Amino acid sequence: MNMRDNQTFQQYHLCPTTRGMGAGCAVHARLSWVVLLVLGSMLAFAPTARPQQPQAATALLLDIKGAIGPATNDYIARGLAKARDQAARLVVLRIDTPGGLDASMRAIIQNILASPIPVASFVAPSGARAASAGTYILYASHVAAMAPGTNLGAATPVRIGGGFPMPGSGRDKEDKGKTDGGKKAAPKPSIDDKVVSDAVAYIRGLAQMRKRNVDWAEKAVREAASLPAEEALKLDVIDLIANDVSDLIGKLNGREVTVLNTKRRLETLGLRVQAVEPDWRTELLAVITNPNVAYILMLIGIYGLLLEFYNPGGLVPGITGTISLLLALYAFQLLPINYAGLALILFGIALMTAEAFAPSFGMLGLGGVAAFVFGSIMLLETDVPGFGVSRLLIGSIAAVSAGIFFLVMTMLMRARRRPVVTGKEELIGSRASVIDWDGHSGHVRVHGEIWSARGTKTLDPGRTVRVQDLDGLTLVVRPDAKER
Repeated sequence: MNMRDNQTFQQYHLCPTTRGMGAGCAVHARLSWVVLLVLGSMLAFAPTARPQQPQAATALLLDIKGAIGPATNDYIARGLAKARDQAARLVVLRIDTPGGLDASMRAIIQNILASPIPVASFVAPSGARAASAGTYILYASHVAAMAPGTNLGAATPVRIGGGFPMPGSGRDKEDKGKTDGGKKAAPKPSIDDKVVSDAVAYIRGLAQMRKRNVDWAEKAVREAASLPAEEALKLDVIDLIANDVSDLIGKLNGREVTVLNTKRRLETLGLRVQAVEPDWRTELLAVITNPNVAYILMLIGIYGLLLEFYNPGGLVPGITGTISLLLALYAFQLLPINYAGLALILFGIALMTAEAFAPSFGMLGLGGVAAFVFGSIMLLETDVPGFGVSRLLIGSIAAVSAGIFFLVMTMLMRARRRPVVTGKEELIGSRASVIDWDGHSGHVRVHGEIWSARGTKTLDPGRTVRVQDLDGLTLVVRPDAKER
């Protein structure tokens, strides 16, 4: 490149800030200023990044209200999992329960013992109680607290068919006087004794783990003993008394607890309490596992399938019955049902159904109603509050079933008394009118129909005759006695 070309390159491409710079360089300069102005405007209006504030430490609040069952277990398990995921510092179980199912209670306790988050059970508000299963949960928790005016205890296990008698209450009387080679025979432990002993060992183990009153724990099981909050604190059954959740959290600050065999000091000052409400799954499980709802679902399922079998192709009864029956069976496998009661219910429905097809003058129907009622009473007969089928519901459904049965029987009896309106039996004895006659045969009209007929006499057209018999498709007639 020569000297002249070099000068031209500097003039148009290096854009010297001289008076003689070219037009292209001026355009580039203006564009640069525009770009700088746009970037400056964007920076001016861009949101300023704020330093992220640390999330406040939380304490999750879970409520145990009413009878403890599968839905409660699901709710507590999900709540403890949420506390672990959020790295909460504390979980508070606010308890007000009359007790519940043993399987659900043990599952809740296992979740508490395996929780990396400290769990404080709090019997509240005033007037609440932690009876039966609630007492076990209170003993299992890292911290046990009660509000003034609350109570706990009455932890004797119960089973289907009634509560367990106290050890020795009936057995001692039966074994009294029995000897073995001149010596008093040692009484054999009953099943009731074994279950009570198992419950005693369970609650004693929890009390020893949490360093609480072991002797009173056993007394609560064997003698169904109960305590108010103030006495429970004096006897080292609980750790403290608090007025409400805020007061409880304040009093827990600095307390040392053992979580998964590791000592931990609670830091609860400034904790934000977050209440955890049951989700739709827990709510649905609570509805389905309600014994009354499960009982109704079972009956809807059975009757729906029966209607589908009576009238194939209806679809709606079959689909509804199948869904209801599956939901009922799911609930029953979570509930302590008596299978003998369930079998009696099914047998009773089968007998009432058979009565409609094979009338037995009420014997099958009455037996079915009796089996249905007894089975319904036995199905979930338990002393656990909230886990029994309502007697009013059983009586209402039994009355409706019996009413349907007697309605069917009444209709059948009326049908038996009605005269025959079709077939050979209905024709015999009917009056007919002669249409034409030749010798000993002709045609007659009966019930608007023309039939071939024969007789022993010559009959005039229009004469009224009686049907004596039916020979194939020919009527045997004779003159009506009134017209002879």
